[in-house]
Amino acid sequence: MDTTSYRLDGHDVFEHRLTVPLDHADPAGETLTLFAREIVRDGGADLPHLVWFQGGPGGRADRPARIGGWLDRALRDYRVVLLDQRGTGASTPADAVTVTARGDAAAQAAYLAHFRADAIVADAEALRRELTGGRPWAALGQSFGGFVITAYLSAAPEGLSAAYITGGLPALTASAEDVYRLTYAKTARRNVQYFARYPADQARLRELARHLADTDERLPTGERLTARRLRQVGIRLGADLGFDALHYLFEDPFVTVGGTRRLSRAFLADVGALVSYAGRELYAALHEAIYAQGAATHWAAQRVRGEFPTMAEDADPAWPGTPYHLTGEHIYPWQLREDPALAPLAAAADLLAAKEDFPRLYDREVLARNTVPVAAAVYVDDMFVPVELSLETARTIRKLRPWVTNEYQHDGIRVDGERILDRLFALARG
Repeated sequence: MDTTSYRLDGHDVFEHRLTVPLDHADPAGETLTLFAREIVRDGGADLPHLVWFQGGPGGRADRPARIGGWLDRALRDYRVVLLDQRGTGASTPADAVTVTARGDAAAQAAYLAHFRADAIVADAEALRRELTGGRPWAALGQSFGGFVITAYLSAAPEGLSAAYITGGLPALTASAEDVYRLTYAKTARRNVQYFARYPADQARLRELARHLADTDERLPTGERLTARRLRQVGIRLGADLGFDALHYLFEDPFVTVGGTRRLSRAFLADVGALVSYAGRELYAALHEAIYAQGAATHWAAQRVRGEFPTMAEDADPAWPGTPYHLTGEHIYPWQLREDPALAPLAAAADLLAAKEDFPRLYDREVLARNTVPVAAAVYVDDMFVPVELSLETARTIRKLRPWVTNEYQHDGIRVDGERILDRLFALARG
């Protein structure tokens, strides 16, 4: 392992680069570089390690310029290791350029299949052995990071001294269809709440959808903006200040140019920033695969969508009898073709959606015998990780103590990280 160091805001920072196998079942085969940034508070050299698993999939770890929030709280008790999960950040990247260089769609899909939670756990174990001399470390995971920790508790619990999960207790056995039915229902509820707060925005959304059906409006990335793509800004409904952000987005979208009504460049730029997956290709390509365990997803979000008339793709914005809703955290096959950043990976994503033999990520029997102290924040109103499935998982994992709260949305750790970690650390200690 190669390590460099520097100082940041009263802390020592160590940047580690470690070579790991692409396929941990083939250690002599192709390799990747794994990057992790370890932060140690002055006087904290003897503290135990805690590894941070970012949400995603495909999200890189935090890049702190100043130490605050959840990280500041964690550093009181731990040396914190900010891991860039494989494919992200300064680890070997997996994006549209690097993945398409692998060859045809089949080769691309085969490569991407190595970037799920099970491989991330194996990477973390390789890093732990280098950093701690074999001693177990604690883990903190937000959203998908909690999925990774649950896989960790299944595959290598001996590597963990404690686990803390925020908004990320996954379903252990539910199908992708089951998960999406719940997330659509949660998204519909958030729509109702949003349009109750800002009722004029429902008329504005319908107006925009009708305009896009008749007018060729282009995003800064060059492609035509469609109503179905616009509705994807609803992913913001699941954030703490998401309602307000969307209201400000919709407040003044039109300009008149030469007597013709058009969308303003500012509005198109803001929408483009929300719906483009440039730089986040791994998230889109792998999103459904995080729910695949021994069965193909077959684009479950697309197939289930029609069961929810307010979010149906063919919903008529001119029909007043049915609310016209935004969609949430759902990836669609057409999206990988409309978004120029994703189009190179569309065929590979189709193959991943059809893949029948993804291994299981969670072992219920191992989890039922778990001896690692686990504390989990479960958000009642979470639009991304349904509370019903999280509580079912909480009942399965031995020694897991949940904190069920309606005080936060999915991004609670970004809003009130110090308080949340105070609560979780105390829960884990019993």
